Amino acid sequence: MIATTNRHASQREIVPATQSRARVSSIGARSFLLEAPGDFDLIAQRRIWALSQTVRSWADLAENIPGMTNLLVIFKETPEDPDAVVARLLEAWEHAQSIDLNGKTIEIPVHYGGEHASDLAALCDLSGLSDREVVRIHHEATYRVFALGSAPGFGYLHGLDPRIYMPRKTVPSLKMPKGCVTIGGMQTGVAMLTGPNGWNSIGFATLAMFDPTAQNPAMMAPGDTVRFLPARIEL
Repeated sequence: MIATTNRHASQREIVPATQSRARVSSIGARSFLLEAPGDFDLIAQRRIWALSQTVRSWADLAENIPGMTNLLVIFKETPEDPDAVVARLLEAWEHAQSIDLNGKTIEIPVHYGGEHASDLAALCDLSGLSDREVVRIHHEATYRVFALGSAPGFGYLHGLDPRIYMPRKTVPSLKMPKGCVTIGGMQTGVAMLTGPNGWNSIGFATLAMFDPTAQNPAMMAPGDTVRFLPARIEL
């Protein structure tokens, strides 16, 4: 997530994150984004989960939304002193203890290759790996759900092997089918909706990941472990 400041709250100094200091940016009049310093890793995410639990008790907070090593907090009313909010968030971050979420394990059968693997050849060209090597590396990894967002039920997964990182497309696919198994940068996931998508498709999963009529509509939740199972490989 990329934060932008606005004129209302831009009078304070916004300090970029360092290896030891988080960054807080204003997102509109009532919202602030804290970004963890350092790498996009499980260590940082565990502190974000801890911070999210801490701020839930703030009486003036309307909502808090954990993202990929960041946390968006939305206040009920526009704070009179944005600087005080920044200081409060940074203090809470400094005292946040790393926690883990005991999630469930989700196994997702995947048809690798075939008509829906529209970007597999490009990934092979970029990585220098064969299509079978890419598929093997992808399904042998174990992933953790860091956060949900972008589309209903979409899980941002951490754990992709760096050998198959692939940048998001500069020109998105206009109608990528729901269920495509994709790679975007250092992340992988499953497309929740049919439509424009800038991630790179290497296969397809038929498992329903989101059911709006269910008690818990989203199959994934932060802290869950995800494994992709090669149900079929068509290369």
